Amino acid sequence: MRKAIRGIYLIIILLFLYLPIVTLIVLSFNESKSMFAWRGFSLRWYKEMFNDTTMLSAVWNTFSIAMVSALLATVIGVLACVGILQFGKKGQAFLLGINNIPLLNADIVTGISLMLAFIAFGFYLNWGTVLLAHITFSIPYVILSVMPKLKQLGVSNYEAALDLGASPLTAFWKVVIPDIRPGIVSGFLLAFTMSVDDFVVTHFTRGAGINTISTLIYSQVKVGIRPTLFALSTIIFVVVMAVLVIANRGSSRQSSRNDFFLETPQS
Repeated sequence: MRKAIRGIYLIIILLFLYLPIVTLIVLSFNESKSMFAWRGFSLRWYKEMFNDTTMLSAVWNTFSIAMVSALLATVIGVLACVGILQFGKKGQAFLLGINNIPLLNADIVTGISLMLAFIAFGFYLNWGTVLLAHITFSIPYVILSVMPKLKQLGVSNYEAALDLGASPLTAFWKVVIPDIRPGIVSGFLLAFTMSVDDFVVTHFTRGAGINTISTLIYSQVKVGIRPTLFALSTIIFVVVMAVLVIANRGSSRQSSRNDFFLETPQS
């Protein structure tokens, strides 16, 4: 009886999570513009999507800003973690507390604050201001991802490299970075995801003529969402699924190789 209840519960959760996505995928192949009438299978909306310059521009803005902001936020976040560790325990606690404030702050407050700051310093709201805004709110996430790995590593390996003749920069690059790489990758992916998903901060800092996928969807809600957005969402979902499958296969192969070498008797 308990197994049946667990199975039903699992099915309900999966339907709740994935049924809207399945519905969106089905509608992307619907010939009709209406979401309530099926007029036959068609690739019409995919063709229109690739011919829609506004949508392609929004896609480019979304992923170019996400990639650049995630890279810069990761570099700044890693360096910030190194700097924070130079303080004592009270200083570290204080700085990490300040780092947590943007995470708890409402997005609308962050967006309006950044917009006012850009205007006060004479910045023209454009692609660059959106990039700066995304770097700003992504850095705390990188710090939260990297700091535990850096604390776990300690300074013994770094000092050992210095004792063996390595320069501080070489020791940091060859010893510290490889050990904290999982945290760096996690921070980068989190920053990238937050940037792609963001709407509120982007809406207040983008200026006229700059659209991302989220702001484009918001602008179409007033007049009706076109099915080309269903097609775009389907492509993004398929790409994400493919990346996850490839990553999982790569990690499983790596773990299999490690298990093989561990089980192989040494001569």
